[in-house]
Amino acid sequence: MIATLNMDITKVAQSKIDKVDFQNIQFGMTYSDHLFAADYEDGEWRNFKIDPYDDIKISPASPALHYGISIFEGLKAYKHEDGNVYVFRPDKNLERFNKSAERMCMPLLPENIYFDGLNTLLDLDREWVPNVPGTSLYIRPFMYSNDDYIGIRPSRNFKFMIITCPVGAYYAKPVKVKIEEHFVRAVEGGSGFCKTGCNYGPAIYPAKLAQEKGYDQLIWTDGKAHKYIEESGTMNVMFVIGNKLITPALGDTILPGITRDSVLILAREWGYDVEERKVEVAEVISAAKDGTLKEAFGAGTAATIAHIELIGFNGDDHKLPNVEEREFSNKVLKAMDDIKLGRVQDKHNWLHKI
Repeated sequence: MIATLNMDITKVAQSKIDKVDFQNIQFGMTYSDHLFAADYEDGEWRNFKIDPYDDIKISPASPALHYGISIFEGLKAYKHEDGNVYVFRPDKNLERFNKSAERMCMPLLPENIYFDGLNTLLDLDREWVPNVPGTSLYIRPFMYSNDDYIGIRPSRNFKFMIITCPVGAYYAKPVKVKIEEHFVRAVEGGSGFCKTGCNYGPAIYPAKLAQEKGYDQLIWTDGKAHKYIEESGTMNVMFVIGNKLITPALGDTILPGITRDSVLILAREWGYDVEERKVEVAEVISAAKDGTLKEAFGAGTAATIAHIELIGFNGDDHKLPNVEEREFSNKVLKAMDDIKLGRVQDKHNWLHKI
């Protein structure tokens, strides 16, 4: 694909792809040969480049380092049997990226810069898209303040970049989660709906405490009374209670997940009873106790569909039915994989060909 941007391309002298064991890829540990970069200066985007993946230079006074003035996205590319490479719903990631940018006083990223950078980078590094079952190429677009100024004001200069890495499964097995009753991820009026670094750093400590008790992840609750479920640490969360698929309604404290949206679209097409609403912790625990909680799972780009094995709350662990017995989450996981890998018709036009 020919880019419309005036782009400088510098290729690596020697690819490191031969050193990668694609049969044993750890998430986020190996990066592809090249990156895309662009600068926002004097009110306009410029300096479009493809460079070898390497460390970057940043001012010690950058507000990205001091105040978390940064945003990011996560999406994936897949290789089909015919060798072509496709990205899953990249337009929705751009839409969410720009909503995050607006909230963080950053410039909006034009569609042509996003897609030209993405297309050119992935075309150059298409051999990095693995074709081993359960793998994909993770794509991380991000933007940060490139000012040399530690005062509190909207920044004026920014750097936008895209890096990629081949990945395997984020969660290798069903996860054990703990409902968080003290710490808070987001509050109304805050930035919880954005993918900004300042939302994720403070969540690491509570997650660490939960992991020390044997859990893999947290389920966050509302910041006022810890009465309502919001999302999990790296994904939106869904429940099958009785014959209904239930998930917390979106708001300014919950990230609008692209995987979440895809799951809900498929569920409604299949005729499932879907409810997007406030979900009380008490409702979920009661359903777990009386056996009407048939399934619980997380939905996100990194995890795709992550089965929840048990839910910890108030000192008690509530084990869910075996994964093999779960109808909806297994069905939707297979359907999503089939679409992403080109095994079935892409009737929603979710795939973007590189």
